[in-house]
Amino acid sequence: MKKINVIGTSGSGKSTFSRMLATTLDYPHLEMDSMFWQSNWQESSDDEFFSKLRSCLAQDTWVLDGNYSRTTEIKWAAFDHVIWIDYSFSRTVYQAVKRAFIRSITRAELWGTGNVETFAKSFFSRDSVIVLALKTYKRNRVRYTKISTDPNYSHITFVRIRSPKMANAYIEKLRT
Repeated sequence: MKKINVIGTSGSGKSTFSRMLATTLDYPHLEMDSMFWQSNWQESSDDEFFSKLRSCLAQDTWVLDGNYSRTTEIKWAAFDHVIWIDYSFSRTVYQAVKRAFIRSITRAELWGTGNVETFAKSFFSRDSVIVLALKTYKRNRVRYTKISTDPNYSHITFVRIRSPKMANAYIEKLRT
């Protein structure tokens, strides 16, 4: 296990799990959002984004955190493991709401871009992570289930984590 992509619906806990996994394995933690987002919430062009992604994936080991389905061919050509954080719908939405609330209160800068999540953006915008979680949860489950059984990706080990307890057990098992 040297090249790992952690996937899941927005708010599922990908970043938290990825950071713990990277720390446990002593691998670099790569965040796709940090490669994609520029200051003032400007999006990178695909050329810029794909170039950054390819550059980061050139390392020998890493834990990559993020979905961005249009990057699947780039990412999954190099992976040996995909870990899918697949918590229940209620748990995922709860975590998305909690994260949005905390980020809007703390106004913590994201990805070194100067971007911060505001209460209005988090709770009253179509771009809200909460709306994204609500809209994509079912679609992601169907897509990831299909991908995990696709013969084109038979070179990848898929791990499906269905609860925080299972996530913690997985990390603990790696520590021993």
